[in-house]
Amino acid sequence: MVDRSWFKDWFNSTYYHLLYQHRDETEALNFIEKMITFLDPPKSSRMLDVACGKGRHSKALADMGFDVTGIDLSPESIAEAKKWESESLHFFEHDMRLPFRVNYFDYAFNLFTSFGYFRTEREHNNAIRTIASSLKNEGVFVVDYLNVHYAEDNLKKTESIKAGDVNFHISRWHDEKHLYKQIQVEDKDHPLHHLFTEKVAKFSLGDFTDMLAYQHMQVQEVFGDYTLGRYHLKTSPRMIIVAKKFYPQESK
Repeated sequence: MVDRSWFKDWFNSTYYHLLYQHRDETEALNFIEKMITFLDPPKSSRMLDVACGKGRHSKALADMGFDVTGIDLSPESIAEAKKWESESLHFFEHDMRLPFRVNYFDYAFNLFTSFGYFRTEREHNNAIRTIASSLKNEGVFVVDYLNVHYAEDNLKKTESIKAGDVNFHISRWHDEKHLYKQIQVEDKDHPLHHLFTEKVAKFSLGDFTDMLAYQHMQVQEVFGDYTLGRYHLKTSPRMIIVAKKFYPQESK
């Protein structure tokens, strides 16, 4: 059984950062630039980067002239992110399931499948509630999630990756509700066996639409890749949702 808090240990592990050190940062930054061009936010906008990791993408947004706050559960990641801090860029160790600065931000981002990790539906709803409540009325939320159908059809079952003196042996599988990635670590400097298992919920566009609607957010656009191409259920590698908060006005 996968531990309910697997992400706390794995995302704060030196092995996690070693395994994913060669992620395509150029593609990621190009995506952020395209999204900002599409959203066309005023330069005075306050932005929240949820699950910001080490803060590189938060910094990219701040470099574009926005006031950016990044939050992440990993103490190690936030310690690294704080090296980027400035008058317009701040980082906090924070659990996205808990409230954070209500009605404060104009935009919120949750990028690169930094969601779907929790054990219960309530926890996922709490995270969406945190993000929605952090936004002002008519604030915009961008969530970038894997496309479940594409992931199922293109699952690479086994893979081995070498990073320095460390070998990672990766296995992938899925069941009705989750996608799994098990990482076995071979490190000659640390002979103790290390095993981590990532577990991501199979959330569909309909699932996100429902979760967002419950928090007074309406889906405005859906893109299928990092070039903001059209979303196709079977062929798009990503599911990038742009939603807007419409809080009901009090009756007079």
